[in-house]
Amino acid sequence: MTKDQTLYTGGCLCGAVNYEITGPLRPVVACHCNQCRKTSGHYVAATQGRWDRLHLKREDGLAWFRSSETASRGFCRDCGSSLFWRRHGDELFSIMAGTLDSPTGLSVACHIYADTKGDYYQIADDVPVAGQDDLEALRP
Repeated sequence: MTKDQTLYTGGCLCGAVNYEITGPLRPVVACHCNQCRKTSGHYVAATQGRWDRLHLKREDGLAWFRSSETASRGFCRDCGSSLFWRRHGDELFSIMAGTLDSPTGLSVACHIYADTKGDYYQIADDVPVAGQDDLEALRP
């Protein structure tokens, strides 16, 4: 099976949302922006895939919150799991990496918005800090 045909599965904590997505997926990006920190409680580690390759096997709990003028966040209304982030009208969307079933074969490629990270932690790994423009090269 090629990377384009890899099937990934995932879902929320309570099972009210389950999904499948056919790869490829972007390497994981750790986002430290204020919105990601507020919705996750720390920072978000997310991969990215094509919207037309997502199949919701169960979506009873799926709700969307318009978190800005340009994007919405998908979450489980039952257990609160943060699942997706999508820029309005974009063919790509982000998947919270922790919602994927293991093994994923993915790894963290970079940190973004590190200048707005919480003051209670340090970024102490060897993963590079990238700018938003650097993400274009990581698109799936």
